[in-house]
Amino acid sequence: MIPRYARAEMAALWSPETRYRIWFEIEAHAADAMAELGVIPKASAEAIWKLGGDATFDADRIDEIERTTKHDVIAFLTHVSEIVGPEARFLHQGMTSSDVLDTCLSVQLARAADMLMEDVDLVLAALKRRALEHKLTPTVGRSHGIHAEPTTFGLKLAGYYAEFQRAKERIAMARYEIATCAISGAVGTFANVDPQVEAYVAEKMHLVVEPVSTQVIPRDRHAAYFAALAVVASSVERLATEIRHLQRTEVLEAEEPFDPGQKGSSAMPHKRNPILTENLTGLARLVRSAVTPALENVALWHERDISHSSVERGIGPDATVHLDFALRRLASVMERLVIYPENMLKNLDRLGGLVHSQRVLLALTQKGVAREVAYAAVQKNAMKVWRGEGRFIDFLKADPDVRPFMTDEELEGLFDNGYHFKHVDTVFDRVFGVG
Repeated sequence: MIPRYARAEMAALWSPETRYRIWFEIEAHAADAMAELGVIPKASAEAIWKLGGDATFDADRIDEIERTTKHDVIAFLTHVSEIVGPEARFLHQGMTSSDVLDTCLSVQLARAADMLMEDVDLVLAALKRRALEHKLTPTVGRSHGIHAEPTTFGLKLAGYYAEFQRAKERIAMARYEIATCAISGAVGTFANVDPQVEAYVAEKMHLVVEPVSTQVIPRDRHAAYFAALAVVASSVERLATEIRHLQRTEVLEAEEPFDPGQKGSSAMPHKRNPILTENLTGLARLVRSAVTPALENVALWHERDISHSSVERGIGPDATVHLDFALRRLASVMERLVIYPENMLKNLDRLGGLVHSQRVLLALTQKGVAREVAYAAVQKNAMKVWRGEGRFIDFLKADPDVRPFMTDEELEGLFDNGYHFKHVDTVFDRVFGVG
């Protein structure tokens, strides 16, 4: 992960200290279950918690041991034995390293998902507030980057709100799928560890049992998790890209907050650049970069290999930390977004009414004009406006192909922005439950 783009809360989830604490809890809960089954003495299980429950595991010491063992879980267990003493021999009975590693990763990814859903809630709150604020603020809708028809800025934001509702649902589903526990032994047969141990650890760690683990939890789960995060990151980028376009000098309908003392350029003092949303675009690329390796991790050799391990040590922290940071930054941008309704209205009128061409087309067809003929008449006059020759309404009023069918008053009535907003309440009721 890049510290510049890491919030302390999410970064802490991936720290060695958190990892070793989770490892200990998995091992100690397993010892409790084994004690109940009579596999190990109950006094030993109690001693493990008593001596290790509040212990601080020394990451440097574990690293030192690993330089000899070349095995991280063995190094950890060796360090625990230094703290717990002889009773530590009852840890890891019948278990394999992946029982600890995979269950720990499930815990971390599930906890990360909980944080990410909280982040999405902040984005949703900001979007809702700004959407309601600008429910009827006229602006131009664009397709292919070109003026299309009138809409409202509130409707724009309502669409993003609905998208981030889906984002939260995707994260919730990813969490559901990843939150599984495997304590099944060397090749997943439970030969030396009772399935009841797995069930007990799963309950204590707030997971469910993995139905079939071959030694590892199947990596299709992880692939689905990182794919879900990638889709959410793409939603972040879509909204960020919209803000970047709206902030362009020629448009300037909305703008990122620009704080006192902030500088936009080392060379040009006048600059106010969309650096926050540009940053969000870059972070989205980082999150999406986890998807291909996560997919490639699905096909492991036989019951397992460790080709997935190095990948997940990177993409687990990177994807969750960067998406967490991106969602928080996006929420802040939307909460503080500077909006210019007067520029929206000016841009809406920039083409002299061309945005109402469809209404004229439809009105002519309602008067009995063939659609092809009506389209040709409307387009002919519209192209004159594109060339800067005059106003659309004036050309229509003077057109001999239009005048026989439409009075001046009827034509002028078609140039009403409010016509396009008559169903805004319907959309807002669908999205927000309020009209």
